[in-house]
Amino acid sequence: MINVTIEMNAAATILKLLGDKTRLTMVKMLDTNDYCVCEFVEIFQTSQPAISQHIRKLKNAGLVKETRRGQWIIYSLNKDTEYYPLLQSVLQQLPNQDDRLKALERQGLRISCE
Repeated sequence: MINVTIEMNAAATILKLLGDKTRLTMVKMLDTNDYCVCEFVEIFQTSQPAISQHIRKLKNAGLVKETRRGQWIIYSLNKDTEYYPLLQSVLQQLPNQDDRLKALERQGLRISCE
């Protein structure tokens, strides 16, 4: 295991971002699956601009990355960031969120980017 120490201000910024329940849940979900904004809109029952704002903050911090698949922009957890070990130590303490994905699939709202 590689021991990486991050700067205190950076750690505080990351933890502050994760202090928001929606962003924390999104990051936990992104740890196991990729999502598009429209899926998060359905899961959190909130507006697209609100979800995009959360994604933008996570992306600006380097925690989330995006990939274009056709007309869709798919978001995933950036496991290459120097903050990933900090994220992992937080995320492993949280309950699995895969039930949210299963509910989305049952409703027929999981997008297919193929």
